[in-house]
Amino acid sequence: MAMMDWNEYRRQLATAITAIARTSPDVVKGYRQLSAARTAASTLDPKTSELIALAVAVTVRCDGCITTHVEAARRNGATVAEITDALSVAITVNAGAALVYSARTIDAFHASEEAATKT
Repeated sequence: MAMMDWNEYRRQLATAITAIARTSPDVVKGYRQLSAARTAASTLDPKTSELIALAVAVTVRCDGCITTHVEAARRNGATVAEITDALSVAITVNAGAALVYSARTIDAFHASEEAATKT
């Protein structure tokens, strides 16, 4: 059972983005040009690009990106196993980033402590 109706959400996003395009056509046109330029210059196959997009979507916590790129990944032949593998990379990288920023936090603490002993 799905947690949410992703297909309906994707339709709602399309409607909302169409409304944004009416108000700010150059912004949406620029986004589409950026996307088209990346696709045209890509040395990656479309499925791999979509798997990367899904890992990034999870990292930036974008539901709109998730539903859009899941559909594109599926259309380009991605399996649930491949998507899960890509997501495991996102999980690992995010855990690693938390570990790195934890080290930075401890470093900041020591710097603060050192500054406090100098005053």
